[in-house]
Amino acid sequence: MKRIILALLVIISFVCNAQTVSEPKNNPEEWSKTYEPFRIAGNLYYVGTYDLASYLIVTDKGNILINTGLADSLPMIKNNIKKLGFNYKDIKILTLTQAHFDHMGAMAEIKKETGAKLYVDEKDAAELKSGGKSDYEIGKYGVTFKPVQPDFLLRNNDKIKLGNTTLTLLHHPGHTKGSCSFLFETKDKNQTYKVLIANMPSIIIDRKFSEVKEYQSIQNDYAETFKAMKNVDFDIWVASHASQFDLHMKRKPGDVYNPELFTDKQLYFQKLGKLEADYLEKVKQDSAEK
Repeated sequence: MKRIILALLVIISFVCNAQTVSEPKNNPEEWSKTYEPFRIAGNLYYVGTYDLASYLIVTDKGNILINTGLADSLPMIKNNIKKLGFNYKDIKILTLTQAHFDHMGAMAEIKKETGAKLYVDEKDAAELKSGGKSDYEIGKYGVTFKPVQPDFLLRNNDKIKLGNTTLTLLHHPGHTKGSCSFLFETKDKNQTYKVLIANMPSIIIDRKFSEVKEYQSIQNDYAETFKAMKNVDFDIWVASHASQFDLHMKRKPGDVYNPELFTDKQLYFQKLGKLEADYLEKVKQDSAEK
């Protein structure tokens, strides 16, 4: 009888503490639209949706998946990995560029199904554990993705190693407290490329920076991120959203393998410059309204 009562108490506790996921509505249709997976360069592949970028890095000891899109992106990611000839269950490491529901909606499920270890920027750990509820802006929607427990917490310039590939995490906060980019080398039969998977620092708030009490260093973090991102050395770059690096202008489904499509540094600095101009204008407006 005591065992039955104990079991019932555990079930009741679980139900009472369970949090309903309330993913924001009216998301752009491009976020859930399918897209053909393809090889970007060397061992780097695009396996995301039309706009939400997910990247598969294939190594000789298993694979790394960066970003998982929305919760409903999971079947698309699985199918894309299969289309490329790889095994979904070979994912050994999971990581992300920012702790928002549109980049990690399926993270908890993939971690559960594959047993992969989750590596995150330490500053986004609280948001992962709360399911996004603790986020300074998106948290107003409540729990926006299934909470997930990180296995390893990383700081700026920490490494993620798997087989013949080593990723360097670049701490680029602002968009979230632990937004980050990744830098690594890949090669094909012709060339070695230094790849930047960039988390572009867009601003998502309407209120003043000084009013964001949940993230008091936000203004300075953005400033430091723009400074750091202007000094990253790379050959090829992609980003958290396909639209951020003009994927659909550069490449059409069925196009042949061509890493040179993603060597456009001018576009990178143009996009970064526009975001920094938005930031500086906001700082100016915030000061004028005091």
